[in-house]
Amino acid sequence: MQISEAWLREYVNPAITTEQLVEQLTMAGLEVDSVTPAAAVFSGVVVGEVVAMEQHPDADRLKVCQVAVGEAEPLQIVCGASNVRVGLRIPAALIGAVLPGDFKIKKSKLRGVESYGMLCSEKELGLAADANGLMELAADAPVGVDIRDYLSLNDNIIEVDLTPNRADCLSVEGIAREVAVLNKMDWSATQVEKSAVSHADTLIVSVEATDACPRYLGRLIKGVNPKAETPLWMQERLRRSGVRSLSAVVDVTNYVLIELGQPLHAFDAAKLSGSINVRYAKTDESIVLLNGQTIKLDNETLVIADDNQALALAGVMGGSESAVSDDTQDVFLECAFFIPQSIAGKARNYGLHTDSSHRFERGVDPTLQERAIERATQLIIDIAGGSVGAITEVTTASTLPQRSAVLLRKLRLEKTLSINLADEQVVDIFQRLGMSVQTQPDSWSVTPPGCRFDIAIEADLIEEVARIVGYNNLPNSSLLMRSELGKATEAVLDLDRVKDLLVDRGYQEAITYSFVDEDIQQVVAPDDDVIRLKNPISSDLSVMRTTLWCGLLKAALHNTNRQQNRVRFFETGLRFVNKDDNMQQQKMLSGLALGSAYSEQWGVATRKVDFFDVKADMQALFSLTGAAVQFVQAKHHALHPGQTAEILSQQGDKIGWLGMLHPTLEKQLGFDTQVFLFELDQDLLLNKQIPKFKPLSKYPSVRRDIALIVKEEVAVSEIINCIKGCAEQTLQDIVVFDIYRGKGVEEGSKSVALSLVIQDFSQTLTDSEIDAIFSGLLETLTTKISAKLRD
Repeated sequence: MQISEAWLREYVNPAITTEQLVEQLTMAGLEVDSVTPAAAVFSGVVVGEVVAMEQHPDADRLKVCQVAVGEAEPLQIVCGASNVRVGLRIPAALIGAVLPGDFKIKKSKLRGVESYGMLCSEKELGLAADANGLMELAADAPVGVDIRDYLSLNDNIIEVDLTPNRADCLSVEGIAREVAVLNKMDWSATQVEKSAVSHADTLIVSVEATDACPRYLGRLIKGVNPKAETPLWMQERLRRSGVRSLSAVVDVTNYVLIELGQPLHAFDAAKLSGSINVRYAKTDESIVLLNGQTIKLDNETLVIADDNQALALAGVMGGSESAVSDDTQDVFLECAFFIPQSIAGKARNYGLHTDSSHRFERGVDPTLQERAIERATQLIIDIAGGSVGAITEVTTASTLPQRSAVLLRKLRLEKTLSINLADEQVVDIFQRLGMSVQTQPDSWSVTPPGCRFDIAIEADLIEEVARIVGYNNLPNSSLLMRSELGKATEAVLDLDRVKDLLVDRGYQEAITYSFVDEDIQQVVAPDDDVIRLKNPISSDLSVMRTTLWCGLLKAALHNTNRQQNRVRFFETGLRFVNKDDNMQQQKMLSGLALGSAYSEQWGVATRKVDFFDVKADMQALFSLTGAAVQFVQAKHHALHPGQTAEILSQQGDKIGWLGMLHPTLEKQLGFDTQVFLFELDQDLLLNKQIPKFKPLSKYPSVRRDIALIVKEEVAVSEIINCIKGCAEQTLQDIVVFDIYRGKGVEEGSKSVALSLVIQDFSQTLTDSEIDAIFSGLLETLTTKISAKLRD
């Protein structure tokens, strides 16, 4: 929010510098983002009046003006502005003046006629980005006065970054209240008097959606001057608040919004049909907004409507068909209180964010509406004239927010802040903040005002005392904490060790959103029951992920589209599964690999990464835990049917998946190369086998190699498990060193070469004993998996 320091100091003007004021606000929780001058640097510009004017003798578009600038004689200034005329009061730059951009004014000749200065527009003074002519000042602007003094341009624009809970400070009055409390000063709110009713016409107002709109006020103002100009002082205050001047009536509504914090809206009464109704939108109802955007409404959107159509998106923006224009003479002025929950997220759903929605979403004072509509009426009548009708009000007391008293215990306050404050000081702080206080023997009962939606519990009141007293004024205390260190168990592997290993193997850690595009979620895991967000950040982040692959695939595609041809990503995070209408969160480790197997180099021929490269990465991970796992052929919707493995523990628990992205999805997602994926359950992955010592044999080991012919469908793991199942005590290790298909091996079979290492703990094995062991193993392999020795 932007505010003018000069405007703020009209309410409360402590004897402190701008820097001190900024420090006060920031330390009170109203962080100041920036302080900028209200106008560019310039000098030598005064209020001038055109007292005479004649045509330039040699130029059709130039006028020779006599301009009074408070000196004995008028100055002759040549001007080409279209709106220059006798009697006009304008900024006049004198000889020696310096305008923004270090533009110096000198005596000059324009087409042979001497000119002793320059008449200025807003653009030339740095007050606007463009201008259609001279800056026209009020008819009573004092001639000869420095324009900086007249327009209070020696001012600063303070931008305050408010947290969502401090909606009470989204106005000049709200900030003024804070400054007054911080400096222990009195301040007075803007004086508002009720306007005298001068005609009997009213519009019928009804509120169907009383749950969302407990209070609605409307007033008909007839006979306003549509050509009325917004006073320069109001235009300047709006400009310094970041609001562009549009027309007198619209400017008034914006001015009151900034001044009091209450949004209002003005309708052209001639464009309304029948009565006004606050209701929810009908199915498939649409509206054209003031910004020209046509939106289709859902039936949870609150609207202001007449008998024929929706006129405005309640609390967000008005419609173009009922907007005030240069021809508007009768205005229906509305002012309402909307329950924050009924407005929250509605603007964002339609890609909008307005000053009104910003305030209504955070909470507007439910007692402010009458004061705001009277203030706006007062300003409209003063600027554009007109006759005032009575206020039509519809209030549903049962749904209006009621502020309950909050109990603050003295001992709790002292213990939390480590400071002993006098009762009178605490009461004074709360009363200056607009709260009502009842003092009890050992506590205070504090009722917050309507504007303070953030005061609900005792801790909120303690925070108020702390920030007003000043955090820097609270005593320092030691953060000594007696705690017992937790025990690090050897049975669980540190996740950072897993990450380090993946980084060592060429992967990079990625962090993606927990919410993803429903389209890619549906493609990758169509059978998963997803959890949809009620208020998504954007349409492509609308569901919670059930697999981390969604974000990794999107990140990989982003990289490949930018000439990154070798991508290795891994991510640790949560996936969100909906089971029996209950959301379950599961920690996962997922990864992705595509492109060449190795970084570009000369030692090894370039080749694409394959299934076994990524499988080797997985086996390296499990080697950290000492866990024996199985890679079992399986099917997964997102993976290639011939290159997919489900990873199981020895106990049969499902640890995760490994495989190549299905070619159909590869093409659908836009990849031009094979993509390999893995996803593991973190809890199962990190289960670590505790090392146990095994005595070493002093007798020599023996290695024997065998080549087995088995059917193609027999997995190597099945061969190894079969050998281990023999429970041969002397068998120490099994290594697969070759798999062969081709000449000498019949079609449908394969040759698997294994190295078996045997060693006894009590003796040196003889050849006959070794032969007997191998014969037993071969017999078992023949019986169970129909294996036979290769010739």
